[in-house]
Amino acid sequence: MDVETGDRYGNKRMHNRLGPSHPTSSSSSSAAAAAAAAVNDRANKVCYHWRAGRCNRHPCPFLHSEPPAAPDGVGASKRPNNHWRNPNAGPPSNWGKGRGGGAAGRAPAKVPDRPCKHFLAGNCPYGENCRFLHSWFVSDSFSLLTHLQGHQKVVTGIALPSGSDKLYSGSKDESVRLWDCQTGQCAGVINVGGEVGCMISEGPWIFIGIPNAVKAWNTQTGTDLNLSGPTGQVYALVVGNEMLFAGIQDGRILAWKFSAVGNCFEPAASLVGHRLAVVSMVVGGMRLYSGSMDNTIKVWDLATFQCIQTLSDHESVVMSVLCWDQFLLSCSLDQTIKVWAATETGNLEVTYTHKEEHGVLTLCGMHDAQAKPVLLCSWNDNSVRLYDLPSFSERGRIFSKEEVRAIQIGPGGLFFTGDGTGELKVWKWLAPNERSTS
Repeated sequence: MDVETGDRYGNKRMHNRLGPSHPTSSSSSSAAAAAAAAVNDRANKVCYHWRAGRCNRHPCPFLHSEPPAAPDGVGASKRPNNHWRNPNAGPPSNWGKGRGGGAAGRAPAKVPDRPCKHFLAGNCPYGENCRFLHSWFVSDSFSLLTHLQGHQKVVTGIALPSGSDKLYSGSKDESVRLWDCQTGQCAGVINVGGEVGCMISEGPWIFIGIPNAVKAWNTQTGTDLNLSGPTGQVYALVVGNEMLFAGIQDGRILAWKFSAVGNCFEPAASLVGHRLAVVSMVVGGMRLYSGSMDNTIKVWDLATFQCIQTLSDHESVVMSVLCWDQFLLSCSLDQTIKVWAATETGNLEVTYTHKEEHGVLTLCGMHDAQAKPVLLCSWNDNSVRLYDLPSFSERGRIFSKEEVRAIQIGPGGLFFTGDGTGELKVWKWLAPNERSTS
């Protein structure tokens, strides 16, 4: 028996040699027939790597299209639904090509799962001699600028209103803190009278979701409004189509429209459909996408306020939704990030599923210092992972003492994370000439 070394895809082939080492004419005919059968067999098989969206053989001996379905389900594909579909037998998608290898097939560098727990606590007795990682992150693409400490509980929202030199952070400790962007010092603390479930900014306005209300502040005029109507905690806020939308604990989505005449927000609609709390929302075009504790995403037409589709592919709470290019991205505690694309009928279907070993809490998209799109994903193993899009090649990892529940992008390549201990961290993307050459 001879063992052949692994081929370029990591497979190992084993061949048994029987009979004489120099075949007779009859054995040669048999070998030729076997070789022809093997070629024909390959020509009738679908390329495994094409199905995974990463075949790089030109030409490939296998099929790059799905065979027609056999009658009575014979020979039906056993691939899991909603994982790497190739709709309409078109060219393979670029989603997820970074899984299992970087550019030119190179395997990505191993990223440590966790840094030293004693380092995180600030009291590692081994110091530089510790065999575990002593760092808050692993990457050469960005750096940690500073820590902002003051909140006593989890940070649930971060906002940068336009025209202000302050960074705002909201927490379940019932406060909003103002941070001076020049010095990094806390410039003020405001008690909002309830746990902050979420916080966003739009122009000079800051909107804060608390139990049974939404607070609206104008940082330029000092206007302070209280929007009533919610029942229970407000978990999600988003602005779109000149309206403010709030995802409520009772499953409703409330909408307000700003009235310049009265300098106030007037109720515009109540969207009813989710069975449990709405915890994430995003607006894309004339559509509102809402994720809920009922494990579904609903698609709402903003012209009619009607639900036009319900997406039920997730198996747990839909924690975050994000629009990128013509795609919708969603994440869940079911340990997946799903990429949705519109079909010819206009309905959304899953085109790629990214699977990990932990639940996903928050998605945030931004561009790095070279204007390349990057997805920031907070996982419930107290880490944030950064992926290139659409390949999902990992760019780096951020570590925290507790779960990161808030991520916000800022100007000039800045971004911010807020964790369960109440600490904010300020990060910055590095230009190529700023990166370490060590």
